[in-house]
Amino acid sequence: MESLYELLHQLKEYLDPRTIVAAGYLVLILVVFAETGLAMGFFLPGDSLLVVAGIFAARGDLNVFVLLFALFVAAVVGDAVGYYTGSKLGPRVFTRQKSLFFRPTHLEKARAFYEKYGGKTIIIARFIPIVRTFAPIVAGAAQMPYRQFVFFNVLGGFLWVFSMILAGYFLGSLLRDQFGINLDEHIEVVVVVVVALSLMPPLIEYLKARREKRLRRQAGDVQV
Repeated sequence: MESLYELLHQLKEYLDPRTIVAAGYLVLILVVFAETGLAMGFFLPGDSLLVVAGIFAARGDLNVFVLLFALFVAAVVGDAVGYYTGSKLGPRVFTRQKSLFFRPTHLEKARAFYEKYGGKTIIIARFIPIVRTFAPIVAGAAQMPYRQFVFFNVLGGFLWVFSMILAGYFLGSLLRDQFGINLDEHIEVVVVVVVALSLMPPLIEYLKARREKRLRRQAGDVQV
């Protein structure tokens, strides 16, 4: 039991955005690529990592221009790998069995999202944890035209990476210069806020779906 606790504690430290950022550009690139391109990367920090990287860039630890370019490329290549995986597996991807690093429910959420929003899913999903990982796989399995996918992939990758990194960069600079607040000393708060904001869209979607389901059930009861 104690060894399991130590393992979980070490895993938590390794997944801490500060630890990843401190490891340098290569590790940042690999994490962003894995989170967007590999099905087993759904648990990796995405939004919070980019915001924290922007905060550290504002402090001078990282070059913001190198950061923007490198992670933009990593995000685009990651989604392209996901699309390729989905296109090769086809419908078989939806029958894959549950495993330690794969949950069919995550894939089903991405498929429902794709069926509702179509190609725009590739852009919207960038800002939604878990769906972000599986959306390109679903797009590939659904045989989305590759040119269309490339357009949405590049645009979505640009909007996601640049908005998150620059939010951390400019917010970190503003609070430090105007109010003397160093965000790098309050990373836990930043991560909690970013995670909470990133979970709001799926939560709102879930509540809307529940409401629509309840209204349909009530309408059915009235007809009976």
